[in-house]
Amino acid sequence: MSAQPTPEPIDAARLLDTQRAFDSVAADYDGPRGNNALIQRMRLTLWDTVTAELGNDSRLLDIGCGTGIDAAEFARRGHRVVATDWSPSMVARTLSRAGDAALDGRLTARHLGVQELGSLEGTFDGVYSNFGPLNCAPDLDDVAGQCARLVRPGGVMIFSVMGRICPWEAVHYALRGRFRRAAVRAARGATAVGMNRHTIWTKYYLPREFYRPFAACFELAGYRALSLFMPPPYMVERYERRPAWYERLGRLDDRFGTLPLLRDMGDHFLIVLRRR
Repeated sequence: MSAQPTPEPIDAARLLDTQRAFDSVAADYDGPRGNNALIQRMRLTLWDTVTAELGNDSRLLDIGCGTGIDAAEFARRGHRVVATDWSPSMVARTLSRAGDAALDGRLTARHLGVQELGSLEGTFDGVYSNFGPLNCAPDLDDVAGQCARLVRPGGVMIFSVMGRICPWEAVHYALRGRFRRAAVRAARGATAVGMNRHTIWTKYYLPREFYRPFAACFELAGYRALSLFMPPPYMVERYERRPAWYERLGRLDDRFGTLPLLRDMGDHFLIVLRRR
């Protein structure tokens, strides 16, 4: 029996690749690349879940905040948010949002990668991460340990994570004869994903596979599929041609995305973990 190949790690050089990729798109990331209609639909699901779990007056940690859209929204709702990101340019965009007088100083931002959570102090009621920053973590066991330190007992973590099984993506690329691209999410270890002529190093997970490092200190409260019947956000041109038709598919996501088997698929999954 042949030995399984050793998964490729996300090392320091690859972390810098990922940082440069996000730096390169920070200036226009609030546009179609980072906040189109399909992304916004997924974003609202996370917002609603955080509100349902934590109300509107909690201390929150945002891991991989991007340009700060989520962080500013939660600060607007009354939360006190510490937003972090590995991309200095993304953090600069978030800091510009933090200066909005309407937020009353409830949003702060730090240049801090997911691999650097050990430098954070204090306790949080909740932690969230949207659109896959934890897929870029070099050591998910370390992230779990740091989150156990940072989250109060009974606190909640809500993560949007890129999954292994995305039917839309597999069919889209297979029909075009791009079979290696269709199967990219099946890879173990770090996978190179192109963005703006740069490389993001990504690991894909099944929900239970992602949960495993957190199991000692966190209860799995639930998870659901995101963009299962709807196409992935990078196919937004399809949606824009027939929005009414695709919104019907979106309602299927809303209705069936929590069902067994179906919840293990989709472009992302949204997972809720509760501190024991």
